Amino acid sequence: MSVERTSGPGPPPAATSDFVGRDRELEKIGMLLLGSTRLVTLIGVGGIGKTRLATEVAHRLHKARRVPVHWVRLARLSRDADASAIEEELAQSLVAADFSGRSAWDAVIATLARTDAVGRAVRTILVMDNCEHVLDGAGRVIADLLDAVPGLTVLATSREAIGWIDEQLVPVPALSQEQALTLFRQRAGLIGHTIADRDIEQAIAICRHVHNHPLYIRLAAARLRRQPLTTMLRDLSGEAGDRRLHWAHGPRVGADDRHQGIRDVIAWSYDLCADKERLLFDRLSVFAAGYDVDHEDQGASDLDVGAELEAIEAVCADDDRNGLARADVEDLLERLADQSLVSVHLTATTVRYSLLESFRVFAQQRLRERGDDEVRVAARHRRYYRDKVAEAQAEWFGPAEQELLDWARAAWDNLACAIDGSLGTPGEAAVGLEIVVGLIALRIPFFTGSLREPRRWAERTLAATRGLDPQPVELQIAAMSLIGWISMCQGVHDDAARMLDECVAVCVPDPATREGWREHPERDLGLPAVVEFTRGSELMLARCDFRAISVFARARAKFAARGDRGGAAMSELFEALAAAFLGTAVQALDIARRHRDNAEHSGARWAESWAELAWAIALTKHGDPQQALAVGRTTLASQLAMRDQWGAVWAIHVRAWSLARLIADGGAERSDVVREWARDIARLIGGVAALRQRLGVDIANLGPFATETAAAIAVAREVLGAEAFAVGEREGALLRPELDEVAQLALGTLSLDRLPVDHPVRRQRPSPWQELSTAEQEVAVLAAAGWTNTAIAARRGSSFKTVDAQMAAILQKLMIGSREDILVLVPAAQRARVAEEAARRPRRPRRS
Repeated sequence: MSVERTSGPGPPPAATSDFVGRDRELEKIGMLLLGSTRLVTLIGVGGIGKTRLATEVAHRLHKARRVPVHWVRLARLSRDADASAIEEELAQSLVAADFSGRSAWDAVIATLARTDAVGRAVRTILVMDNCEHVLDGAGRVIADLLDAVPGLTVLATSREAIGWIDEQLVPVPALSQEQALTLFRQRAGLIGHTIADRDIEQAIAICRHVHNHPLYIRLAAARLRRQPLTTMLRDLSGEAGDRRLHWAHGPRVGADDRHQGIRDVIAWSYDLCADKERLLFDRLSVFAAGYDVDHEDQGASDLDVGAELEAIEAVCADDDRNGLARADVEDLLERLADQSLVSVHLTATTVRYSLLESFRVFAQQRLRERGDDEVRVAARHRRYYRDKVAEAQAEWFGPAEQELLDWARAAWDNLACAIDGSLGTPGEAAVGLEIVVGLIALRIPFFTGSLREPRRWAERTLAATRGLDPQPVELQIAAMSLIGWISMCQGVHDDAARMLDECVAVCVPDPATREGWREHPERDLGLPAVVEFTRGSELMLARCDFRAISVFARARAKFAARGDRGGAAMSELFEALAAAFLGTAVQALDIARRHRDNAEHSGARWAESWAELAWAIALTKHGDPQQALAVGRTTLASQLAMRDQWGAVWAIHVRAWSLARLIADGGAERSDVVREWARDIARLIGGVAALRQRLGVDIANLGPFATETAAAIAVAREVLGAEAFAVGEREGALLRPELDEVAQLALGTLSLDRLPVDHPVRRQRPSPWQELSTAEQEVAVLAAAGWTNTAIAARRGSSFKTVDAQMAAILQKLMIGSREDILVLVPAAQRARVAEEAARRPRRPRRS
């Protein structure tokens, strides 16, 4: 499914095996989505199953029609969040990666506004889940999206109508009695409780008492661990002793009471918990909300949801006699999970826990009632994640690198929660800023695929610390430097220069001392290492100035002097890149080799892959480009395995540069080999340009990267000619990024001639049909109509060997692998004849 995730709440919920009923709704929604309807809204009370129904629709629609389906959850937004907040949530959920300085809105539109090979809008479905508490903002965003993206249809879930003029409402009712019983038995079976035939009437009565409401049924089934059917039914008597007096007549719909029914039914299970279970449940509300994950669509390494046991113990446990002992937390979590109050997320190597959004809201209210416990636990949560980020920042340049990067990716929602909490708590902004600075220094934004969100966090927390007394000046300088670095990577040079100016002004308050500092980078003004690093980045990326090499070397030395191995390693990497691009051959090869050796000895795989990339650039510019191709191929494979989209983009560029250097140096004697290299460059350039656009990478403002790419284009265009180069470039642009086809082309594992005949690259090529002789065209039509070679020979009065040879020639000229592929390539004018010949096709006699 075309579902992509950065740091947002994640992919669509799984298509669960316990989905029951809703056949009428499924059919109606499917027809509306595939028709001309632009907005379909599923409406119903909380917990009735709107999200599950939307999930089932999405999975069935994608499976049947391969329609791209994107998903965004609005549940984590605060009540009445405005349109800009919703746009940010859309960008976080839909945009796979974005290294640009463009707005969230532009990134979302670029993701949704897909076209086919001939420029027609592609039908796309966007599911906007949980709109009811942000109705005004959601309505405006949906209306604007439908205006901006012609091929888009929105499927929304809400307790109220969105209010768009052509909105189609689909009410989601309670289950039928039969469906409710089926669901109750399934859920009871999951906890090992079989509903025997003799218990059917009691089970039906329980479902009826909870109005056949799916959420209530699931929670009721979970109670079977602690309570038999008879006792449960007695608690649901509807009389004075009823355990759910506030919802005896079913959930009510209202602006202020939208969670009332769910809250009461959660309380029903909550009341069965022991005191310590309740206390842990309440304290878990300081962690980010969880969600269901589609295990079929994602690998185990993508299960980035929930908090690990260590975090929960550190945040929720205390030493009070009446509190929670650390040793008890795991058992308490398991008991809460048994009662379906805590969600468990398992991978091959980890187990994490979370509360679903409604459960978290309930727990937050209970924690608030406990007084200052909420403040203490929230503060522990912020400090735990601050300390973990600081630890990761200090240790990443070593064997633990991948583990730390994976941890930070999985903890992204909780890190965001901690940062938001710091902004909303007086005096805590510095804690949030420490987290952001650590994340950027850890390079996590380049792994999660978004530079915009961490930059926004840094800017907001930096601004918030301006009101502190005293101000954390050293931390602010680090933040400004890293904001400048991110701005440089986004190609926003003016913002980067402004941040750098401010850093230098703070660090060197005497105007006379800092006068002309930009023109004289060789002067050491005593700037901190992180400012030197950003200064070197400006010299390399904005000014293409070879003096960046010495500035990065100075930054490296300053980081090393303070014991910051990670900062020293990043400075050495950029020193190697600057030397490769702008230095002499001796500088380039010596510095790149030294950094490669240091990275290899560290055991940090990501750092090693980037060191190899710098080595490949040095070899391309100053050494053996053939060796650079081999190094670059290995590097690209490593970066793909680590899901490093940023690195993969540049590894593909480097391959094009290496091929251009081979051509320029006369690396092949045969002209056909040179032309094939040039075609590869054209295709790589087209493919990586489309990939850059998708990721929001602005190469025009990335100095030497743009220069080398332009040079490679010029070399390939000179070999091929402008028209042939444009053909190759267009073919590369049509490769599918979601399948990493551009990367496969760079790795040499993708042959364009062996792509399926319905692939966009094959479809846009001139038809090879005209290369067939008249006789071969006649044979091809009959083969497309399903005639066997023997039948064709009899029809045409030819020998079987002649037809067999003609078929071999047809497959070769059409560049296909089997006769079944012929039909796609038959010209439109011949399609009617194929149908006629199919009707005439000899039928095999039936055996008696």
